[in-house]
Amino acid sequence: MSMGQDLAIRRKKVMIKDYDTLLTGWTAEDPFYEEIFSSLEERSWRASLRSRSDGWIGGIPWARKAAETIRLEAIWRKQSGEKVFAGEEIAEFIGPLQQIVKFENLVIGLISKPSGIASAAQKAKQLSAGKVRLVSGGWKKHPFLVKDMVLEAVTAGGIAHRIVDEPFIYLDKNYVRIFGGISRALQVVASQSGTKVIQLRGEFSPIAEEAQEALRHGAQVLMVDTGAPKDLDEVMGIMKKEKAQPKVRVAFAGGIKLKDIPLIIEKGVDILDIGAAILDAPWLELTYDVIGQAKN
Repeated sequence: MSMGQDLAIRRKKVMIKDYDTLLTGWTAEDPFYEEIFSSLEERSWRASLRSRSDGWIGGIPWARKAAETIRLEAIWRKQSGEKVFAGEEIAEFIGPLQQIVKFENLVIGLISKPSGIASAAQKAKQLSAGKVRLVSGGWKKHPFLVKDMVLEAVTAGGIAHRIVDEPFIYLDKNYVRIFGGISRALQVVASQSGTKVIQLRGEFSPIAEEAQEALRHGAQVLMVDTGAPKDLDEVMGIMKKEKAQPKVRVAFAGGIKLKDIPLIIEKGVDILDIGAAILDAPWLELTYDVIGQAKN
């Protein structure tokens, strides 16, 4: 196990512990609810969570954990990664009235935003028609406590969260600056195992020259991270001119809008890394309704 993998496991354990601590606070009895619901607490109550629009579901593992911690029985009609239609039930919850009422704000937050991300990812997937690898690597830049929730949502949307599946070394702009250029950065990691990914921004020379330099020094993925279609055109031209091997791939990122996916694909790109258009997608609107007492 690498140091990075070990740190990731420890971080996840800490995150889960923090999440459990936060959930525990929701189980505490509230004097306000105890007073107003005192005559209604003898029986269990039911609530239904439904979608107000068509979309794709995310966040279910987090919501399931919350329901278990708050001691609510949950009947899940939908799982992360599944399609939901307007008016369709996602889950039904059964339990004490106080917990049923308090759970509304918690469960909507745990599912609405992840489902918005998953829905945007699925739309991107449909627009790509399976012609390119779709990635949303920006999940890792989210705040610590929500990072894994965003990752789950990206996965629920059916797209990748890493630029390539195999082990890789990503040389971004800062590594290139530190080592003084494209060729030097690639030389430093030449003996390291893993696919070499290099970020191209046209900072040291015109981007076509950077691409040529990267190819000649062993780069296996050229990440054109400018968001400029003309830069992508130039890099694709260099790929043809240099007769790059089929295993060398070109990725493109930088402010990609979902509507532009088909046009970008036509340029011959292999990988699209989409950030805000997916990760900043609006919430999937949900409704949570108390629907009466549970049957004995």
